[in-house]
Amino acid sequence: MTADPDFTPKERDLIRREFMRRLSSARSVHEGFLLRRWSTGARKGEPKLPAAVQSLLDRGLVTLADLDRRWPVARFTPARFRALRRMAADRRAFDVESHA
Repeated sequence: MTADPDFTPKERDLIRREFMRRLSSARSVHEGFLLRRWSTGARKGEPKLPAAVQSLLDRGLVTLADLDRRWPVARFTPARFRALRRMAADRRAFDVESHA
């Protein structure tokens, strides 16, 4: 793993969608991505990982947290916040009106 990897286009899209302002407030990047769970089958109860989240997990950019709630979360590792700050500094990456 490199010291400060860039995000793939799918990962950037996921980040923009997840942390977009909705109903006058935006979700904090510290809260992480909400994940669903498998409801049936051999993986019942395990988190469903979208391809972009799986990619982030495989590269060590996020960790999974099951907070004994209904929804598990994928949270960025502390070192990855540098890459997020760099992404947020790019005006093309985030629209100021829709992201806090």
